[in-house]
Amino acid sequence: MVKIWSRSELNMRKVIILAETCLAVAAFLGLMTAGRLFAAPQGAKREWPPNDRSRPLPPVIAPGTSSTQEKAGAPPSDAIILFNGHDLSNWESVAGGGPAKWKVGEGYFEVAPRTGDIQTRQAYGDCQLHIEWATPNPPRGTDQDRGNSGVFLHGLYEVQVLDSYAKLTYVDGAAAYDNVTYADGEAGAVYGQYPPLVNASRKPGEWQTYDIVFHGPRFNAGGKLLRPAIMTVIHNGVLVQDHVSLTGPTAFESRPPYRVTPEKLPLTLQDHNHPVRFRNVWLRELRGEE
Repeated sequence: MVKIWSRSELNMRKVIILAETCLAVAAFLGLMTAGRLFAAPQGAKREWPPNDRSRPLPPVIAPGTSSTQEKAGAPPSDAIILFNGHDLSNWESVAGGGPAKWKVGEGYFEVAPRTGDIQTRQAYGDCQLHIEWATPNPPRGTDQDRGNSGVFLHGLYEVQVLDSYAKLTYVDGAAAYDNVTYADGEAGAVYGQYPPLVNASRKPGEWQTYDIVFHGPRFNAGGKLLRPAIMTVIHNGVLVQDHVSLTGPTAFESRPPYRVTPEKLPLTLQDHNHPVRFRNVWLRELRGEE
């Protein structure tokens, strides 16, 4: 038997359906609004609760091996190799941009005095840099004129390379420096700004390592400095610069202010007229967690 609805019943049925529809739409809009309220702002890092098993796991890499005096170690599997042990194809002269004119030996390259600084052909931003270096043996010269070179992040911020070897005498904790210079100009210094926390230098001719974590400066659209350049430096396995904030580009007897620069710039190595050697140069670009 077919039920025949009266006009009043039909009107009541329409009211009920309309009410149910409005409630469903309201619930949907409420969920959407809550999602917007609790979602991370655009460009911000997502806040994860502790021990959340849905949080993405980090990428897996092979960590590489340590170097010895006889042999350079292997870089991590995600590293960008800046020197392959055979040629300077990843480098160019700073002046003019032509081929790098430094000498290449068996597994190393060496400053060719008075040929000029060299820089990477590619630009890099925030990074972990590994570089090994050795000052000439027998040593020659004194002060800053002895085994001098430099590692310039962004071509502007120098970690000093110098023969700064000192013998520990164990008399009142003193050390006998083979080569004395100003504190913020010895090996491990952020040149002209921060002396190293300790002198961890090896003898001339021995391979030394720098592991540098670098975060470049940031500027807003109007050119205002939002964040200074920051460096951490480990010299021969010893912390010598602990997350220091730079006052601006490094320079001799001056403190230049920041100027607006891109987030990525080449890495530069300095020709200071001394045949300093380098090997096992690689970096890892730092992107952070999304």
